[in-house]
Order: sequence, then structure tokens, then C-alpha cells
Amino acid sequence: MSIWTRISDALAALAKGEGLSAVFDRLKTPPEKSIGFTIAVIALGAKMAKADGTVTRDEVMAFREVFTIPPQEEGNAARVFNLARQDVAGFDLYAEKIAAMFGPGDPVLVDLMEGLFHIALADGDYHPHEDAFLRDVAGIFGIGAPCFRSLVARFVPDAVPDPYDVLGVAHDAPIDQVRAAWRQAVRDNHPDRLMSRGLPEEAIRLAENRMAAINRAWDEINGKKAA
Repeated sequence: MSIWTRISDALAALAKGEGLSAVFDRLKTPPEKSIGFTIAVIALGAKMAKADGTVTRDEVMAFREVFTIPPQEEGNAARVFNLARQDVAGFDLYAEKIAAMFGPGDPVLVDLMEGLFHIALADGDYHPHEDAFLRDVAGIFGIGAPCFRSLVARFVPDAVPDPYDVLGVAHDAPIDQVRAAWRQAVRDNHPDRLMSRGLPEEAIRLAENRMAAINRAWDEINGKKAA
């Protein structure tokens, strides 16, 4: 059974009058969390599209880059998107339910933010309303300022990444601590680890850019320390 068929089943289980946000109360354990991740990216992406007032063709294509959507499943993906756009519930309720579904500090929440950044920057423009939306969602998810700055640096054109933010260490951290943080980040972003925490296979491709950023950050810091 494909993830899109399971999503269709989850939507069909909604009681009459329930909004899409009610889905997140019911998806607690793998493989249901992979369904929750997919619905969360699409639903929050739909809310973000409302934030900047338009839905561009580039944004629609960005969904296809995050998820492989077979032609016969396009209707299910479109239904999630439209339900979220039409739901009177605010994005903050969605974000709160998603955060509760995965739990405080779950790295999947950062994975989800990456999907949203990918969609936001699909048209090459980082709209102030998108920035405000993403900052609010990150706050609800409990994602700190250094991690958010790292996301901005990796996705927003002309933003300069701080290698220490990328690795989550202080600027005065000794090289051994930086090396340990780099190695841990590499382990945490191995495809097997990503799948074990509930990411659908399609979304794991986003981690390729993150891994490249992690290795660049280590190379930059290590090079400066060695000089």
C-alpha cells in the first residue's frame, strides 16, 4: 500500500465537520508518522502559500521535488493541499499539533522545516511573509535561533552560512568538540537513521544538501583551526 493510499485512508477517517488538523491527533507511531510528515509538509506549505498570497507553478513543482507523486495519486495530494487552504484553523494550530505528534526536540521537525524552506524558495524569492511564517513555525517547533539561521543560510540566496551554526557549536568551542559535533551530525543524517525516524523515502533526498552543508562547515572550521 502506497503512502498516498494510506493518506487517502487517513482523510477518509475524518468525521464530518472535522478539519485536516484532526489527522495529526491520530498519527502517533511509525509508519503513521511518515504519513504525518507528508501531510504536514503539504498542509503547512498550503498555509504558507496563503501567507504570501499566491501559489506559483514553481511552488507546485517544489512539492514534486520533495515527494514522488504518481499521476493516479495527484488527487490525494491536491485534496490535502486544498483542505489545508480551506480550513479556518490557523497555521499555528497545525504547527502545534504536528509538534505534539513528533514530540519536543524530535529531529523530524527540522526535516519538516527544510521541506518548507525548499517550497518557499522554489520561486527564487524569499518573501517577508514567508520569513515571518517560517520563524513562527520554528518557534512552535522549539527550533532555536542558530538552527533557524543555518536553514536561512542554506536556502536563501546570498545568505552567508555560519559554519558554527550549521554544526550547532559555539564559536569558541575546542576543535575536539567541533569534530564530535560534525561526526554526530553525519551519523544523524545517514539515510537509514532518517528512515528510522519516520521520513518517507522521497523526503530523504532533502538531506543530501544538508549533509553537504555539514561537511563544508567542518572543512571551513577545521581549515581555520589548522591555519
